[in-house]
Amino acid sequence: MSKLHPIVAITGSSGAGTSTVRIAMEHVFRRDGINAVVVEGDSFHRYDRLEMQRQVEQANREGRPLSHFGAEGNLFDRLEALFMEYSERGAGLRRYYLHDREEAKPYGLEPGAFTSWMQLPTGTHLLFYEGLHGGIVTEKVNVARYVDLLIGVVPIVNLEWIQKVHRDTAERGYSAEAVTETILRRMYDYTHYIVPQFSRTDINFQRVPTVDTSNPFAARDIPTLDESFVVIRFREPRKTQPDFPYLLRMIHDSFMSRRNTIVVPGGKMGFAMEIILQPLIEQLIRREY
Repeated sequence: MSKLHPIVAITGSSGAGTSTVRIAMEHVFRRDGINAVVVEGDSFHRYDRLEMQRQVEQANREGRPLSHFGAEGNLFDRLEALFMEYSERGAGLRRYYLHDREEAKPYGLEPGAFTSWMQLPTGTHLLFYEGLHGGIVTEKVNVARYVDLLIGVVPIVNLEWIQKVHRDTAERGYSAEAVTETILRRMYDYTHYIVPQFSRTDINFQRVPTVDTSNPFAARDIPTLDESFVVIRFREPRKTQPDFPYLLRMIHDSFMSRRNTIVVPGGKMGFAMEIILQPLIEQLIRREY
């Protein structure tokens, strides 16, 4: 970790709600005039879209797991190198993963490809990472040790599956059966690489629906934020120093469920993130955290 060049990482699986955190953080950066360099976790996948499809097919034939959750599908060493170099010198290498034609067009590449590696811009105040592996630790790498503020975003697993099924069938054209097969294929990597990170996060935001999600593969729609609560857990309150009385006053209908956990209505998730994270970001920038 570095007081000169802090790193803030949001970790959570696809569809978990990390985009909500990103929007909240963008509001904080804009209000405080913070020049943050943004790094997307997708850019550290090992294979482009077409090659990943080929590699998954090969892994399936061989009966071994391969997914974007696990070590084989990612460049954990390059992510660790970026975090280490940024924490020491405010520098490092990144690239972009081009999700669609709109993103790919300026580079003259096809969707699903990567750009070349490039140096980070100079003079930034902090690095903001959003992706799957902001707190990853394996036998070979320890990305988490370079992160000054690690934030987890994780719905209960049935809600996560519902969101994936609906997104991949509605937006990406997959069948429900194909999405279910993907969820099952990724389960080993999910439990061994994604889940352990949430024991390392400084703050977890976990969305819990208040409607029946007992069979996520049969759900007809995604529970709305107003049909949910968000459980916010502070791993070490002495480090993050949350002002619980203030939060309870500011967030209507919130309550404490444990000494380090506050529960807020789902519709207040973005607002809660902003008022919790803004003072922490400001402390990092002032080098007091």
